[in-house]
Amino acid sequence: MASIITATNSNGLTHVADNSGVLQLASGTGNLVTVPSVTGTAMVSGNMPAFSAYASAGVVNITQSTWTKVTFGTEEFDTNSNFASSRFTPTVAGYYQITGAVYASGGGGMREVRTAIYKNGSIYKNSAHSGTNATSPFSAPIVLVTSLVYFNGSSDYVEIYTFMNDSASSAYYYGANTENTYFNGCLVRGA
Repeated sequence: MASIITATNSNGLTHVADNSGVLQLASGTGNLVTVPSVTGTAMVSGNMPAFSAYASAGVVNITQSTWTKVTFGTEEFDTNSNFASSRFTPTVAGYYQITGAVYASGGGGMREVRTAIYKNGSIYKNSAHSGTNATSPFSAPIVLVTSLVYFNGSSDYVEIYTFMNDSASSAYYYGANTENTYFNGCLVRGA
């Protein structure tokens, strides 16, 4: 069984106790939430940070063969005000699904494009798209990186970086809409 707290229209708040260590919250006759007898953080929709942003500039030139922070100038949403200056720093500790995508191009054909999640200033996870050899470049890939990342809720942060090698002298990424170069994340589970 369980200790049950029920909100009813006729009797207001009622309580039925037992010694199981399990708490149930109910409204009327429907069971809404069961809280087991374990330790941890109970998450409700109001304290589950989520954000989504995309690169707002049409074309952003970068230096070849150098890790470059991607700039995300347009926020689609930021439920807990944890996204600023192209950086996500959640204030709720836990495990977050983080995703970043970069739509890359260059002057003569891409040979290598990498997209990375940087956690606290260092590469955390990295994905790559490469040509088969130096004479077979490709054009305009979207390179995606995604990972489950733990945040301490105070100082941990993530950013998205890109690395490009083009057969010509130019490398750049595309933005200006939601589907090209983007960065998003949400809390999956509390600490």
